[in-house]
Amino acid sequence: MTNQSAEDKGLNGVRVAITGGTSGLGLALVRECLSRGAQVAFVARTATRVEQVAQENAGAHGIVGDVSNKEDIYPIAMQITGELGGLDVLINNASDLGPVPLQLLSDTDCEDLERAFYTNVIGPFRLTKALLGALAASAREANGAVVLNISSDAAVNPYPTWGAYGASKAALHHLTRIWGEEHASENIHFLSLDPGDMDTPMHQAAIPDADAATLKRPEDSARELLDVIAANLSPLTTVSGLAGATR
Repeated sequence: MTNQSAEDKGLNGVRVAITGGTSGLGLALVRECLSRGAQVAFVARTATRVEQVAQENAGAHGIVGDVSNKEDIYPIAMQITGELGGLDVLINNASDLGPVPLQLLSDTDCEDLERAFYTNVIGPFRLTKALLGALAASAREANGAVVLNISSDAAVNPYPTWGAYGASKAALHHLTRIWGEEHASENIHFLSLDPGDMDTPMHQAAIPDADAATLKRPEDSARELLDVIAANLSPLTTVSGLAGATR
């Protein structure tokens, strides 16, 4: 991995893995990382879509897998490190809304709540654990490593009908904070960041009648998030916490 200062917004040579990388924010992150010179591996569940995105974005390594499935985690981790030769940045972006249309928490099926937690909390937990050795090695050899968990203002605000999503994102946010405290001395930065309300398929599924003109472009959010990551790839800089607003 190349040396970077906090002012350097490039990611030349940085090895980045992104889950949920075939649509919305994840796809925007893949493209923005590539434009900054990063080496990119992305993960998604649908093989045909993974192949399409890989073909359309030269240099991106597509990996088929479901982070909510325990049996997929180690194969995903092995493919990430195999394709990239190590790992500097992990972006846990894949998310699940829970029931669609959104429902009151008391009307939410247990299976919908479980699916949200397996995708939004347990999956990132398992994948981060599986890749922690590679991240620690990178942190020792270069200017640190980063785990970015995509959060939401629903993690801190109790929005009606957003119970499964909000509760799972709240758990992910606090897990991130704890991990950050535990690994700070190793120069591994754990970030929980909110990209804002974006014009994405997930947002459309949640709020079908939302005015797209009032929403952020995922490309803009991707640039902002990667600026924070670039700043954290320096031993002298720590930028963390929950910022912005989204649901």
